[in-house]
Amino acid sequence: MMWLAARTLLMGSSIFALSVSPMVALAQSATTGGEVGAQPEGETVVRQIVVEGTQRIEEQTVISYLAVQEGQVFNDQLIDLSLKTLFATGLFSDVKIAEQGGKVTVTVVENPIINRVAFEGNSSLSDEDLDKEVQLKPRIVFTRAKVQSDVQRIMELYRRSGRFAATVEPKIVQLPQNRVDLIFEINEGETTGISRINFIGNTVFSDSELKDEIATQESAWWRFMSSNDNYDPDRLTFDKEQLRRFYLTRGYADFRVVSAVAELAPDNSGFFVTFTVDEGERYQFGEVEIQTNLAELPGGELRPLLLVEPEETYNAELVDKSIDALTFYAGTKGYAFAEIKPRVRRNRETKKIDVVFTVEEGPRVYVERINVVGNSRTLDRVIRREIRLAEGDAFNRVLIDRSRSRIRGLGFFKKVEITEEPGSAPDRTILNVEVQEQSTGELSLGFGFSSADSFVADVSISERNLLGRGQFLRFRISASGERQQADIRFTEPYFLDRNLAVGVDLYKILSEYDESSYDTDSTGMGLRFGFPTSEFGRFNGRYTLRSDSIDPSSTASQAVQDLEGDYLTSVIGYSYSYNETNDPLEPTDGYQFTFQQDFAGLGGDVEYYRTQFDGSVYQKLIWDDVVGSLTLSTGWIDNYDGSGVRINDRFFKGGSTFRGFENSGVGPRDVEGSAQDAVGGQFFAVGTAEVRFPNGLPEEFGIKTSLFTDIGTLGIVDDETKQSCLDATLACRIEDDLSLRASAGMSVLWDSPFGPVRLDFAQAIAKEEYDKTEFFRFSTATRF
Repeated sequence: MMWLAARTLLMGSSIFALSVSPMVALAQSATTGGEVGAQPEGETVVRQIVVEGTQRIEEQTVISYLAVQEGQVFNDQLIDLSLKTLFATGLFSDVKIAEQGGKVTVTVVENPIINRVAFEGNSSLSDEDLDKEVQLKPRIVFTRAKVQSDVQRIMELYRRSGRFAATVEPKIVQLPQNRVDLIFEINEGETTGISRINFIGNTVFSDSELKDEIATQESAWWRFMSSNDNYDPDRLTFDKEQLRRFYLTRGYADFRVVSAVAELAPDNSGFFVTFTVDEGERYQFGEVEIQTNLAELPGGELRPLLLVEPEETYNAELVDKSIDALTFYAGTKGYAFAEIKPRVRRNRETKKIDVVFTVEEGPRVYVERINVVGNSRTLDRVIRREIRLAEGDAFNRVLIDRSRSRIRGLGFFKKVEITEEPGSAPDRTILNVEVQEQSTGELSLGFGFSSADSFVADVSISERNLLGRGQFLRFRISASGERQQADIRFTEPYFLDRNLAVGVDLYKILSEYDESSYDTDSTGMGLRFGFPTSEFGRFNGRYTLRSDSIDPSSTASQAVQDLEGDYLTSVIGYSYSYNETNDPLEPTDGYQFTFQQDFAGLGGDVEYYRTQFDGSVYQKLIWDDVVGSLTLSTGWIDNYDGSGVRINDRFFKGGSTFRGFENSGVGPRDVEGSAQDAVGGQFFAVGTAEVRFPNGLPEEFGIKTSLFTDIGTLGIVDDETKQSCLDATLACRIEDDLSLRASAGMSVLWDSPFGPVRLDFAQAIAKEEYDKTEFFRFSTATRF
């Protein structure tokens, strides 16, 4: 047989041959008369299709992709289409189609299956980061096109991290059964930094001022922990937006970034970034109006919510915040989808901008359904009982925010988001509560260092969400040279499915109070209950029964030795707390306080009454990310007849409760005794002013800083104790001065990979001669 034509088809990197015979095949068809007909000359009818070379893929699957089937006329156009269709599946690396005598033979070579994808030579990017970026995975069909696509993806990932010299070379390791290992060999190269950032066209603000507003930074040796000094085109886009916002908040409504260009130095040492800007003129607010036809949202009621005023410098951020305030207020009235639109009229001659806020009516909306998603461990009811809305209630933005705050306050979730979507009718909405679980078990380690080289350690294991039911269980063991403690605490937040928390405590504590030269052996148990009195208020009651044994050392002050013996204490108490902060974990606005009292003497050997108050106020300062807080803590304890209380019932301050001073470093002390023992006081008051501010480090580092000052006093020891000290044969004199002490310093909080770390640096700036100070305190905890 003679082949008259041979044709080749180039696809990708492979060459495929297609051979067609001009041989005329006759097709006989039976008719009612039994006649035999002949096909037109030059056409061939496909009588049979045979598939060769398949391993994993069924033959019928290959045939289904063909444009020509049995019984059809065989021609070049159909074969072209069949070849292209088979290659488009990505299943084959080579395809050949041949015909002889009406028999079509399709010969294929299957692409291999990927057994494993590996990365070699990468250090700045982890395997996990790269694996998320590539498309090819184990058990996926291997194709060269996908490999090249993944190479480009990896290259782009390295470019975004500033490594423009990085190279990626894919390698294939052939395995049996048509499988391959795909290995990306990576040469990361050196990081390409930012040599210089230039600004052109800026006259109002200097280059240094504008550099402070953008994320991209010039490379410097002290920025070794930052990645913002590497060139990233996406970051450059973000910088353009940051510059625009910066100018718009300062009245330059016509500002625009003409261009942002990054040029690589000829020696590839770094990029030169140039921003060309057009600042424009500075504007002021002109007329400010509110237009609304809603009876429940009159303009006079909405006007005080606006943050913009006529004749003030134009600030686009204040316009956005005014819209948020109006939208929030509309939500409190049940208008879930009310639209607040600002209409801006710019007068270039007077350099003023008039703003009209239009409030468009939306339907009153009701909650159709509440969905809770993302809680893989926590039970639904634990989350739903914190939601202040029920299905069928009128939508209320305030209650939505309050629900989000209460769910965050549980401490079970890393992220809490409540979103709305339209329901089955225009006046229905669906609430989606999306949470992201976080570790609620905690293994805590506490360490402290003082100016006296003291060291303490504390270990505890706790679970704040036991079995996903919201129950709290803690077992703590503290072992150090001064204290050995074991305690168990359990709390059921919803006893008998009612909003009533019930808890029980058991503990055993052996303590060596070196600062007061006595040891105690305490064993006790406690019962607790609590319930909310309002949306923000809560009442808690408690009862404690404790056995104490006080054992002073031979060198202890007479004031301490007089208290030697065994005591049984029976205490009943209560507390009332109120919390109206905007966030239970990291408040930036609002206030909270707790008032509590305890009464001892309901049985037992000890009598006293104790009153304490703790309160805090939070407020954003000049910028949203600068938060100030004021905290006050005060307390008083005394016997019913005014005869004083035991040393282990008095107040001691220092360490974390009064930074800049050692534990029990503040307050009354036996200054003539050999041990210089702290004897505690019956009254204390400590106030703290603190400012939390950004430190310039990337947010992903999780490092926060604050400046603080602590000021307060501790004192008042009963006359009987003082006189006993003076009458002692050993030297003993108690200094009891209610003078103010003060300290100032800085705190650094780091949310490290192994748990939160706190560093306190404090300097005592007002103290008594007998007070004991410390400059540095360290504590950490790790979670599981």
